[in-house]
Amino acid sequence: MNLTPHRRSAPLAPIRLTRYFLVMAEKEPPEPKRRNKTLSVADVLSGALDPVLKKRGFASRDIITHWRAIAPPPYDQTTMPDKLVWPRSTGHGHEGAVLYLRCGPGQALFVQHAAPEIAQSVNRYFGYHLVSEIRLSAEPFTSGSADKRQKHRQPSQSEIAKVGAAIEKVEDDDLREALRVLGLALSGRSEPKGG
Repeated sequence: MNLTPHRRSAPLAPIRLTRYFLVMAEKEPPEPKRRNKTLSVADVLSGALDPVLKKRGFASRDIITHWRAIAPPPYDQTTMPDKLVWPRSTGHGHEGAVLYLRCGPGQALFVQHAAPEIAQSVNRYFGYHLVSEIRLSAEPFTSGSADKRQKHRQPSQSEIAKVGAAIEKVEDDDLREALRVLGLALSGRSEPKGG
């Protein structure tokens, strides 16, 4: 047994550390990123939504945001993706995930019957074997706010006359026509409030 003390390497010299801090002090700190610019709501919410979607098994929000383009009719209106469950790795190659769908009342039987067609549509959209099976979720289907369209009504003769009077002094024909269409569309958006 050797009882001689083990030789340690010398600690970092204080000169090296001071030289490092002097070099770092000479560099100017980077300017902070400016946040006073216009951002879309989608950009702002994407950071908040991504962790929630990842908990539901979605790597990206494409399958949810583009569901109307992905699903075949009428399932684009009556179903909605709920979660995507990936199988545990068994080493047998690439298996697709199980897509759980929420469906409208009375649509469960039709969705189960068309499950292979829906899975093919999803796989075709993404270009690879993403979904191997479609199952129904126990969660209820609620249609989105995109379905709630305002009822357009025809503008009355007085509204047509009011729009015509407002744009009669516009000299450019194309601009006058565009303003007329806009004015009539705005006047026919909702029922006039009485009172």
